[in-house]
Amino acid sequence: MSSIRNRLLFWQISALIVTGLLVSYLAYSLAWNGFNKLRDYTLEQVAYSILRHGVELDVEGISAKERRDKGQFLSQMWGKDGKLIYASRATPELPPQLPGNAVVSWEGVEWHTFTMRKGDLVIQVANTTENRAGMFGRIAPWLLLPLAVLVAFLGSLIWVAVGRALRPLEQVRREIGRRGSSSMEELATTGLPDEVQPLVTTLNELLARLQQSMSLQRRFTADATHELRTPLAAVRLQAQLALKANSSAEREEALQELIGGVDRAAHLVDQLLQMTRLEPDAMPVTFTAVSLGEIARHVVASFQNQARLKNIDLGLGHCDDIYIAGDRVSVQALLNNLVANALIHCPAGSHVDVELHRNGSMAELKVYDDGPGIPADERQRVFDRFYRLPGTDTIGSGLGLAIVRQVVNLHHGTVSLDDAIGGGLLVRVKLPTDKPD
Repeated sequence: MSSIRNRLLFWQISALIVTGLLVSYLAYSLAWNGFNKLRDYTLEQVAYSILRHGVELDVEGISAKERRDKGQFLSQMWGKDGKLIYASRATPELPPQLPGNAVVSWEGVEWHTFTMRKGDLVIQVANTTENRAGMFGRIAPWLLLPLAVLVAFLGSLIWVAVGRALRPLEQVRREIGRRGSSSMEELATTGLPDEVQPLVTTLNELLARLQQSMSLQRRFTADATHELRTPLAAVRLQAQLALKANSSAEREEALQELIGGVDRAAHLVDQLLQMTRLEPDAMPVTFTAVSLGEIARHVVASFQNQARLKNIDLGLGHCDDIYIAGDRVSVQALLNNLVANALIHCPAGSHVDVELHRNGSMAELKVYDDGPGIPADERQRVFDRFYRLPGTDTIGSGLGLAIVRQVVNLHHGTVSLDDAIGGGLLVRVKLPTDKPD
């Protein structure tokens, strides 16, 4: 029974039926007890009537059999010698009981009796429980009929009320069902019950997040397509030049350019994959103990050849031995992008340094250079995907700092851009040393 409607109807109607049965039982018991008290009172009244008016012991012209009372009561009278002088029925003699009301079983039959003594006379009036039950059985259905009608009426009201109460949920379901995969408008919340409004509000928040995610994905796909088109076109051009080369020197130069274009395209694809892996809706990342000092030493060593080719002094300054709970691959990608950006944008003869400090409960990673830097009014925009500073002619995808920000957000840290001492750019990344939630 997975339907809320069916569950509500089942439990409410079941409760109504159980309550009706309980009330019926109580009503039946109270009515039966009241009926018995009324019949006992009737026995008493018949006994006093016999005492006041007496009985005709002999009526001329009427046989003894006809004189017997054919009614529902057994009336008996005993004289002073204890001899039965009158009985309204030709039944086995029912012995006299103690004065008052009593319930006795005589020869397999249960009797209700009222006995009184007046002088030498003993008067007893009785009737059977079976007789009482028969009479009560004829009137009991009329007592329970209003209750049955009430249960049926309340059951119908419950059926209608549950349907009306669940109608807003059905409306929400229909409204969601009519929407297509690209329809992310908010659901209307006016006129909804208090219990349904939080659900619809949460659904609207989910729709807003889905719309934002889909917008980001569409923009990412469009930007990636645009950015890949340039290196692929360059690769095609260099391949055509290599085919048309008239000398081995021209062919070798074209092939070198071709290899460079392939490397740039591969680097862009690698960064796109990193961006996809760091998306909030991607597969969850497992955090482990990560040594930032080890990563810093490894990254600086791996970029030494590239730095020498550009005549840039790349070095590792102060480096504390700090561990954080994080994802090693993404943290290394963060530092790779910071160092690569510095080497790309700094002219020959520049300096690029990496430092790692412990600052309270935070690990502070610094990468600074004496290159051209970034204007203050552009330092927020450079974290956007595929954004490049106006007027720059350096080769790059515009994804490096976007990846840095995603890794920092993943680890609940902060990243900021400042002016380095003596000119240039200082990138400061702070990551918590305790395990993030």
